[in-house]
Amino acid sequence: MVFPGQGSQAVGMQADLAAQYPVVEQTYSEASDLLGYDLWKLVQEGPPEKLAETVITQPAMLTAGLAAYRAWRSAGGAAPDQVAGHSLGEYTALVVADAVSFSAAMKIVVRRSELMQQAVPAGVGAMAAILGMDDEAVVAVCAEVSATGVAEAVNFNSPGQVVVAGHKTAIDEVIVRATAAGARRAILLPVSVPSHSSLMVGAGEALQEALLAAEFLSPSITVVAATDGKPYVDADDIRSRLARQVYGPVQWVATVNAMLAAGAKTIVECGPGKVLAGLCRRIDKATPVAFIDSPDSLQKALHT
Repeated sequence: MVFPGQGSQAVGMQADLAAQYPVVEQTYSEASDLLGYDLWKLVQEGPPEKLAETVITQPAMLTAGLAAYRAWRSAGGAAPDQVAGHSLGEYTALVVADAVSFSAAMKIVVRRSELMQQAVPAGVGAMAAILGMDDEAVVAVCAEVSATGVAEAVNFNSPGQVVVAGHKTAIDEVIVRATAAGARRAILLPVSVPSHSSLMVGAGEALQEALLAAEFLSPSITVVAATDGKPYVDADDIRSRLARQVYGPVQWVATVNAMLAAGAKTIVECGPGKVLAGLCRRIDKATPVAFIDSPDSLQKALHT
């Protein structure tokens, strides 16, 4: 099972799922008690720009992934053999693997979102998706524009899809150069925080305090870390890699390939949307992939 991160949120998400599976709204109610505001109301009513704020999106996506997983389990779905998460989604994966409680994960995620929001002033950072270029070509374009600011390949999502992040001036130049070099598309993403870039080093280091304060346990099932595609080992390893994850690239191709190499026969995405399901299909066309973002898709996932 895989859990999405920022970018998959949408106003009204999981309403259909909640109508059929009460555990969905119960999960949001639990989150609301931890956060001190009505998360379900905000997720259902918006406005979209509020939900898109990093400090709201991260707690919302942690909750959404867990809500989808609990709906799956309440419908008779089996516990997974392996879990992984894309960026923020790793926190949901760790909760599912009993490595950290939902309440402790929420506390860390709130702090993580605050630190990331504060790390770079609004409008200074940017992220963009580069489609239809080899990884090495994208890395080379980033190196070419380094004189104009930080520009780094930060999400290796699937063959032909790499996300870059850094200073907006440099990312704008990457878009121009990648397009000229033959990229199928180069799109600025609707985020202001340049996640997983070196501009987040301070945020990752500051997050260590919150990570040290939280209780972690060795995972009860395999959790593959998206920083390097290797399983988390113990509490200290989890803390160390979650801190580095803030400013290190997401190696999603390596993560999915590691799960397949370890015996994964089916991959199910738990959370709103189907972004990871699409990436997984592009990484390995032979493995059945499903997603859970509605009652219908949950039923299909049960029979995948």
